[in-house]
Amino acid sequence: MKTLFTWSGGKDSALALYEILNSGSIEVCALLTTVTDDYYRVSMHGVRETLLEQQSAAVGIPLRTVRIGKDATNEQYESGMRQILEEYKRIGVKNVAYGDLFLEEIRRYREKNLEAVGMNALFPLWGRDTHTLGRRFLDLGFRAIVTCIDSKSLDRSFCGREYDADFINDLPHSVDPCGENGGFHTFVYDGPIFEKKVLFRKGAVVRRDPGLFFCDLHHKE
Repeated sequence: MKTLFTWSGGKDSALALYEILNSGSIEVCALLTTVTDDYYRVSMHGVRETLLEQQSAAVGIPLRTVRIGKDATNEQYESGMRQILEEYKRIGVKNVAYGDLFLEEIRRYREKNLEAVGMNALFPLWGRDTHTLGRRFLDLGFRAIVTCIDSKSLDRSFCGREYDADFINDLPHSVDPCGENGGFHTFVYDGPIFEKKVLFRKGAVVRRDPGLFFCDLHHKE
């Protein structure tokens, strides 16, 4: 079953991709990611496109990007996404997989957009306990760094930390351990789906509107 996988570069994407690759019935033909052209970074996560490319190479699955401007409207995003989905549908791809966990509104939005082009949505992690998922991610040997935090939910000191047991234990009770409500985002650089570790170095932690802190990551040879 040929499937497009929507790839953010973060831990939920990596764990969902792990589940799909180990299902034995799904062929992932590409990793689909939205990139903000003005900054050449993954939208929302703030990770440089060069590191995204290194992830794709390490996983061994081609990368495909939806490119949008920093001030793009939702309609412009949907138009760009629709063009790529229709392109893959023409070559026999009928499914798109996501790493979403429990936000019903986002799921309905994705399903509605796919229905418009005659494709199906897959959610391999849907409804699972997020505390269990966080532990499973670590137990499988994945490694990730926190690249973005929402200052309304977390202190700046959480940005740039390793996503590990200590990080999870230090989270306020109000913040989901998988960051599903937008409290934080991550960049995965090693794990069982990687043929090799993605090398990087941490740069500065910077604040951007509206109250988001980003840890800049640079590719390291």
